[in-house]
Amino acid sequence: MKKIIMSACLVASMMTFTACNSNKSEDSTEMAEEQNEAKLDGAIAEDDSEFAVAAADGGMMEVKLGELAQANGMSQTVKDFGKTMAEDHGKAGQELQGLAQTKNITLPMSLSEEKQKEYDDMAKKKGKDFDKAYASYMVDDHEEDIKEFEKAAKDCKDPDLKSWAEGKVPTLQHHLEMAKAMKDATK
Repeated sequence: MKKIIMSACLVASMMTFTACNSNKSEDSTEMAEEQNEAKLDGAIAEDDSEFAVAAADGGMMEVKLGELAQANGMSQTVKDFGKTMAEDHGKAGQELQGLAQTKNITLPMSLSEEKQKEYDDMAKKKGKDFDKAYASYMVDDHEEDIKEFEKAAKDCKDPDLKSWAEGKVPTLQHHLEMAKAMKDATK
C-alpha cells in the first residue's frame, strides 16, 4: 500500500512539474539564442548570432511602436515618424531575416519579454502623453542602437552580417536626428 501511495505521489509530482513547464512561456529571444548556440557550434561567432537576435528584437519593437505611434499619437510629426519607423525597420528586418536564413541563424518570432513589457507600457498612453513618451524612447533607443550597430560593424566575424550592420548605421543616425527634432517639438 505504501508503494502505491508513493508511486501515486511521484506520478502526481511529475505531472504537476510537466504542466508547469508546458505553461511557461519562454522568451522568444532566449529561445533563439539557445537554438543558435546548439546548432551553430563555431560556424558563426556566438557574438554575431547574439547581435542578429538583438537586432531582430529591436527592429520588431521599432515596427510595433511605429504602428502604435500612428494610432495613439496626437501630433502629425509623431504619426509620420512612426510610419517611417515601421517602414524602415520592417524593411531592415526582412533583410536581416534573409541574411539569417543563409547563415542558419534563428531569429526571434516575437518580442522579448522585456520589449513586450515596454510596448505594453507605451500602449497605455494616448495623445500628448504618448507623444512625449514615444519621442523620449526613440531618442534613447536610437542612441543605444547606433552604439550596438557600430560595434557590430567593427567586431562581427561574419563579413555579411558586418556589412549589413555597417550599412544600417547612417539610417539609424538619421532616425536619431528625426527623433531629437520630434522630442523638441513635443515639449
